[in-house]
Amino acid sequence: MKRIIWNCGLVAGVISVLWPVINEGLQSNSLSLNTRMIFGYATMILALSVIFVGIKNYRDTYNNGQITFGKALGIGLLITLIASTVYVVIWLIDFQYFVPDYGEKYHAQVIAEMKASGASTAEIQKKTADISPMMAQYKASFTFRAMFTYLEIAPVGIVISLIAALILKNNPKPAPANL
Repeated sequence: MKRIIWNCGLVAGVISVLWPVINEGLQSNSLSLNTRMIFGYATMILALSVIFVGIKNYRDTYNNGQITFGKALGIGLLITLIASTVYVVIWLIDFQYFVPDYGEKYHAQVIAEMKASGASTAEIQKKTADISPMMAQYKASFTFRAMFTYLEIAPVGIVISLIAALILKNNPKPAPANL
């Protein structure tokens, strides 16, 4: 079971970081924030679909085709934990060495998109007042950055784990009583 969880978790983690790393490395601000977010979450969903594979593989290979909801959920959550940790570690390395100005770039793109959409000066100032302290904390605090990054991917994995456990659960049926 451990091998399935580790393999699936590592594969999901590597797939999940492909979009952010490629996007930050190659395209940066050429796509809107909403488009980047859509591609990012689509990549996470694709990556974390490996949870279905892991649960099914365990159920069919090691558990004679039977698995309870709780066991399936546990496997899914462990895969999510490993995939999320890979995602966070890769992002923290990427941020530290390749895009340490991510916060400034993000803030500038938010403001540019607001101006392009015709937002008023007051709205832009309010947004700046909201974003600036958070971006300063994001840049200054390793722990805040790590937790914030976990909050990007972990909820997606939790939802997929719940769905996979519901779909793949296959409780053993009691033997019929002979009368």
